[in-house]
Amino acid sequence: MDRRRMTAIGVVVVAVGAATAITLPSFAGEEPAPGGAPALSAEPAPAVVDAMRRDLGLTRDEALRRLDRERWAAGVVTDLSDDLGAAYGGAWLGKDGRTLNVAVADRDQAQRVRAAGAQPKLVSRGLTQLDTLKSAMDRSGSAASDAVSGWYVDVTDNSVVVLAQPGAEDAGWRFVDRSGVPRQAVRVDATVESPRLLFDLRGGDAYLNGPGRCSVGFSVVGGFVTAGHCGRPGDRTVGTNQVAQGVFRSSSFPGDDWAFVRTSDDWVPQPVVNDFAGGLVPVVGSLEAPVGSSICRSGSTTGARCGVVQAKNTTVNYPEGTVTGLTRTNVCAEPGDSGGSWLSGNQAQGVTSGGSGDCRFGGITFFQPVNEILAANNLTLVTVGNAAAVQQPARRNLFGRVFS
Repeated sequence: MDRRRMTAIGVVVVAVGAATAITLPSFAGEEPAPGGAPALSAEPAPAVVDAMRRDLGLTRDEALRRLDRERWAAGVVTDLSDDLGAAYGGAWLGKDGRTLNVAVADRDQAQRVRAAGAQPKLVSRGLTQLDTLKSAMDRSGSAASDAVSGWYVDVTDNSVVVLAQPGAEDAGWRFVDRSGVPRQAVRVDATVESPRLLFDLRGGDAYLNGPGRCSVGFSVVGGFVTAGHCGRPGDRTVGTNQVAQGVFRSSSFPGDDWAFVRTSDDWVPQPVVNDFAGGLVPVVGSLEAPVGSSICRSGSTTGARCGVVQAKNTTVNYPEGTVTGLTRTNVCAEPGDSGGSWLSGNQAQGVTSGGSGDCRFGGITFFQPVNEILAANNLTLVTVGNAAAVQQPARRNLFGRVFS
């Protein structure tokens, strides 16, 4: 799948196995409405704000202002990426979370960027050119040694970054040479990252696929999306209540890391993410957050964790195979967090693929963008706005109980 569009509408921030995957807790915190119905709100969920305060060192007001600014930035970047065309070189939020920088490969376009409220940065390569260079590396991915962890476009540096184990930078450059990408467009960085898929047998809002468990990612019309390494087409899923649930209709891994599970009529998709603390996070849409934005994920092992988006269109060289088009973050995760949902405020972003490190010492985690999953499978995300039109009259939660 062509991922250039996915990268083009994103921005980046300057801050720059096999067990089973997990459940789907979220970050809500709203109290259930009278009668047991889920409480829904378009406002940022309190637990999201609390996690941002903890992990990003923000006050409540700072977190709310940052979310507002990031929503503004997402809209500006979407417009500018279309208006600037080949001259668009990517965008990123500064460390202050407010300054939106937009790279342009044409000096004459700088005023258009300023008029939109962003800061222009003159570069030599447009984002389309950078993505083309990275695609050449993707095609040569089999030539990457185990010492190479992955590669991605860094719009803040107007280059393609190759990650190699410390002391193995030469292996990174050999891979660059085999791909045919000119060295002057590449930076090789040393990293101790060793990405692996995040699986676990923990319970929670999980589903079963044979002996393993994985998390529901987000509800879509007809079922839900999840990580591709969780199952293959034809695999049957069972809920934690031991009720037959659905069938994997499509799955892609490696290459991508997504899957679609079509569920039976006993399981009605809901426009929420469950935090298992009596609250629900509403899913309002899937507007892609700028790179540099704060982002939060939920997992049954480590709960709600937040950080920032570091890069789009990242390639990760897992031991099980190479996956392209992932989003890189500095959010920690551990085995058992795989397959969980990623949210920016109330906007769905993706499902957990894998990562490196842990939540004691810090780490990085990658997710498969949800908009790509929807497009690849012609799916419709279930949101607060469309739920009534796509659901059956008797609404059930993910455990099969009818809401009153």
